[in-house]
Amino acid sequence: METKEQLSTLQSFSGKKFSDSVGHSIGARSLKVFQINVGKWCNQACRHCHVDASPIRTEMMDKVTVDLCLEIIEKTPSIETVDITGGAPEGNPHFKDLVLGARKLGKRVMDRCNLTILEEPGNDWLYEFLASNQVEVVSSLPSFIESTTDNQRGKGVYQKSITALQKLNALGYGTKLPLNLVYNPNGLFLGSGQSVLEREYKENLEKKYGIVFNQLFCINNLPISRFLGALVRGGKFEMYMETLANAYNPATVAGLMCLDQISVGYDGSVYDCDFNQMLDLKSQKVKHLKDFDLQEFLSRDIVVANHCYGCTAGAGSSCGGEIV
Repeated sequence: METKEQLSTLQSFSGKKFSDSVGHSIGARSLKVFQINVGKWCNQACRHCHVDASPIRTEMMDKVTVDLCLEIIEKTPSIETVDITGGAPEGNPHFKDLVLGARKLGKRVMDRCNLTILEEPGNDWLYEFLASNQVEVVSSLPSFIESTTDNQRGKGVYQKSITALQKLNALGYGTKLPLNLVYNPNGLFLGSGQSVLEREYKENLEKKYGIVFNQLFCINNLPISRFLGALVRGGKFEMYMETLANAYNPATVAGLMCLDQISVGYDGSVYDCDFNQMLDLKSQKVKHLKDFDLQEFLSRDIVVANHCYGCTAGAGSSCGGEIV
């Protein structure tokens, strides 16, 4: 679905609008996380992907924009974390420069890795590169059950992911270095409690494969991109939106990731979060990195629409899992 069609569909929800549920504008709070989507190319084409990434996508951040990102990060002391995402961020030819640049500036660097990219021919160097630069690896693994994962992400993905996790463990990930997994529901429902799921994941992965990891992040499926298209085709859009809206939790608003971050697109455009980025809902006051001004950026209100119910339903959902 094109972005305009997605927004029109979200606006068509017959229930209470998200803005009405919140009842007030949501102002930015700080800038601690600099999240960068370096492109939409990916070696996978997952059914739930909110980026609509795949092997045929060609959008990719260039070196000029990477350097501009690093320049702003250097000039903004409040930034603590550089969160690199995609697509498969490791597929960007400037991924290495971005990691090295951010680490040189003393920032915590996160790589949102799909695991299988590490097992692609010619990518063996990534294991040692990530470990030697103390990059935090955040990896999606929809289930500890093989058939469930392969159904969502493609045949053979589970076994490749297990192999990659074992190799990361051998380098100290999960013990000396941070390794976190991401779960998102494989259906029209909200995830179970994060702590319960984390225990199940840890018990099953360690028992079957000897795999250890630090935390499990539970992220709700947001009604955008491929998932939204599947909802509409299946006639289940209203049903899922009602599930999210009925589970709206006002206590999650203060913990929303958009309050403390910037989301940068592959072309340097600026957004409040990665989900807004995929709907082309640009930030209110700073539209592009070339026009970046910290005080102007911090004075903005967050751009919201009905998809924001996905981050505020139940215990909440963010790039770091549950909010409350």
